[in-house]
Amino acid sequence: MERRSVLKSAVALAAVAAVGAGTTSAFAQDKKSIALIPGLTTDAFYITMRKGAQAAADALGAELIFQGGPEFNPVVQVPVLDAIIARKPSAILIAPTDTTQLVEPLRKAHDAGIPVITVDTFIGTGNYQTGAGDADFPLSYIASDNILGGKMAARALAAAIGGEGKVYVSNVKPGISTTDQREAGFKTAMAEEFPKITVLETQFNENDANKAASQMQAVFARNSDLKGVFGANLFSALGAGNGVQQAGQTGNIKVVAFDAPTSIVENIKSGLVDVAIAQHPATIGYYGVVSAFAHLTGQAIPVAIGTGFTVIDKNNVDNPDVAKFIYSD
Repeated sequence: MERRSVLKSAVALAAVAAVGAGTTSAFAQDKKSIALIPGLTTDAFYITMRKGAQAAADALGAELIFQGGPEFNPVVQVPVLDAIIARKPSAILIAPTDTTQLVEPLRKAHDAGIPVITVDTFIGTGNYQTGAGDADFPLSYIASDNILGGKMAARALAAAIGGEGKVYVSNVKPGISTTDQREAGFKTAMAEEFPKITVLETQFNENDANKAASQMQAVFARNSDLKGVFGANLFSALGAGNGVQQAGQTGNIKVVAFDAPTSIVENIKSGLVDVAIAQHPATIGYYGVVSAFAHLTGQAIPVAIGTGFTVIDKNNVDNPDVAKFIYSD
């Protein structure tokens, strides 16, 4: 994903906003309102994304509207989206909770003349502005490369278990773009790079850490030689770590988590989780607002913008340079 042009826009637009502060600039006369609809409001990932978005909005003199639901669920998210559309913001940033069920609801925003940018997750295939398909109308997709992140998780888990043994993926449910891709990347890397590792059937937990813990114990009961688990999101990883502890296998069954809120970091310190693949949600939020503002002020933006990862384990968890990538609560 290309991000260089957005970085240039960020510098240029922030400079314009700074120069225009306290003046009757065009931006001050026509203040842009940018709505950010997260996957859910209570997750540290989206709390951190909001902070990055707010920093960009403050720098650019824009208004940030943050509104979402308490669950990662399209049934919950669509009414929030409808309410935002009714407010007629200048642009919408959204983390869609389903690749297909959010297509038509987001088309309402598009048809109403409200630019749409997806952050973290996507609709359709995530390939936008192609002129093909029913879900290519968003302007841009800003996120981590989740395929790559899944591969990084596979490599970290393989290293932790010595390159052989049985592992499985603890995931949420099919149809969520990010976690689908993380699982796909994990399985691809395992198949191509680690022939001595067997990947067992994926366990879907519906974002319930208690269910993920029970599933871990059930998998271990069927496979006493289980070596590791990849938790494809926060609740999957927390549940897997708790399940390992409840089975009395802490240290024997390795757990790799995706995302790095303080709860995961504390589990790394205590030994319940071995490695976390940390995204950069504040950067996603920042780029999202900058991209929306750039479009609204007549500038071209990339159709895809990628952000990076930081690998956190017991060897670097207390490093100040790593600590800045731990998510806010």
